[in-house]
Amino acid sequence: MAVEPMALVIATLVLGGGTFAFRLAGPVLRTKVKLTPKAERLMATSAVVLLAALVATTALTEDSSFAGIARPAGVLVGGVLAWRKAPFVLVVVAAAATAAGLRLLGVP
Repeated sequence: MAVEPMALVIATLVLGGGTFAFRLAGPVLRTKVKLTPKAERLMATSAVVLLAALVATTALTEDSSFAGIARPAGVLVGGVLAWRKAPFVLVVVAAAATAAGLRLLGVP
């Protein structure tokens, strides 16, 4: 199925414009809309929960099935190092090395 180049350009511009509008809406509406402290806490908590769900889904599944032990182990190592405030490069390299090392040893 071929996609026409002009349709791709239009879709890219529309998505870019929408993204820009959403990003601009935050600072613009921040002064106009006042949330209660409870609503602000709920929004902050929901952002953390959404990010945790995304990490769990990405770390644990591959092609709608369990990803094996190596990937979650790498994510766990990276998470612990990030929690301990290790440098970002170390977090990424250690997580990748853990997963790669386990796979090298035959762990799925």
